[in-house]
Amino acid sequence: MKTGIDAIAFDVAKLHLPIRTLAKARNIEPDKLEKGLGLLKMTLPDTHQDAVVFGANALTKLIQQNNFNPAEIARIYVGTESGVDNAKPIGSYLVGLMEQLHGEGSFSHCDAVDMTFACIGGVDAMQNCLDFVRLNPDKKAIVVTTDIAKYDLESTGEYTQGAGALAMLITANPRIIAISNQWAVSTQGVFDFFKPTRTVTKWQVMGTEFNDPWFGHLENVIEIHKDQPVFDGQYSNQCYTDRTREAYFRFKELMQTKGSLYESWENIIMHLPYAYQGRRMFAEIFALDAEQPLLTGEESAEEYTAKVKEVSKSDAYRTFVADKLQAAEPASSLIGNLYTGSIFMGLLSALAQHAKNGTDVTDKKIGFLAYGSGSKSKVFEGTVQKGWAEAAQKAHLFETLEQSREIDFETYQKLHKKEQRTSIQQPENEWVLERIEKEAPNLIGARYYKWVK
Repeated sequence: MKTGIDAIAFDVAKLHLPIRTLAKARNIEPDKLEKGLGLLKMTLPDTHQDAVVFGANALTKLIQQNNFNPAEIARIYVGTESGVDNAKPIGSYLVGLMEQLHGEGSFSHCDAVDMTFACIGGVDAMQNCLDFVRLNPDKKAIVVTTDIAKYDLESTGEYTQGAGALAMLITANPRIIAISNQWAVSTQGVFDFFKPTRTVTKWQVMGTEFNDPWFGHLENVIEIHKDQPVFDGQYSNQCYTDRTREAYFRFKELMQTKGSLYESWENIIMHLPYAYQGRRMFAEIFALDAEQPLLTGEESAEEYTAKVKEVSKSDAYRTFVADKLQAAEPASSLIGNLYTGSIFMGLLSALAQHAKNGTDVTDKKIGFLAYGSGSKSKVFEGTVQKGWAEAAQKAHLFETLEQSREIDFETYQKLHKKEQRTSIQQPENEWVLERIEKEAPNLIGARYYKWVK
């Protein structure tokens, strides 16, 4: 029995800042970002949007476009690192919002949970749902990935920002792609990228040594949450490379593959914090797993690094990138980082490209190299099913991205600093964050959403 992705829908922030605009404002050569990293636009949430909104919009589209009955769904599992609450999961919000559209109790039978492991949380959620469907082939599950990638102004991650969500229906005998039951993992506890609880003392805030109450805080230390991470870009790249390399060769051993594993894949889909991350990180694996390996493992550290760099600039590797990696990149160039949704948007991008070009990839294998900081990689593969082209066309991926509204740099900074009070683009046929409770003692911080026609 096959299990995998039967249907897919997405919702991406409708505002964007051209990367060239950001580059000029930050005194960065635009070609460094556009041609060097593959960045063209970064999408940004409007004032009425958060991770719940994006997830709910993607899920609503999935249900509407595929016209299935809520009673068919047994679980809604969410992959995110942009939770709005430390206890109440986004999954529970989604159940509540779907019941606003489909009737009270219509989703009460669904199991709902969030999974968090940086950018790989959505893959974890999908693997869990695949296992569930294999045990219960008459059941269906939904995976939602939803995130807002936000970095500090003037940081080295600023130009990789993005926002949006994907929703995927997981079933037996799927129409889009069947996922193999073989998975390889590499995990190591590191601090390459993380979002800690930060603290300041009342003395730092109020200039007093006395522990007077401050907006309900009785403790002398005030805890602060920031959407922006603490990260080390170079170290994170190394962790990305190490984890994916280890998981890749574990998967090759698991599958007992003779010769090059990657040559058996029509496309390779990787986590893309920026569009060209995959092609930059895969060169080492390309050299190690070639039919005639280009690295022996006996080189010095300096020689090894120099050889990988040489390989990455070779004609053979450029051809490989064009054949295996490039199809997943265009959507990332126009959206930015989607964290947990990045790898699935890469899949949708590749399928949309094949459909546009008239390339039949039915029964072809696709390799997936997922990564999440902290850090973990999972490698797995899927076989494209005969309904893939119809699904890709139904998604209208690039047609939707063309409708994005450009904003100027001043507006971008106001949004980032949360100085913008009103919506820039008026919502239509979508969910919005209506309000956050600020007065009722037993509901402080509760978030309320509504559907806007």
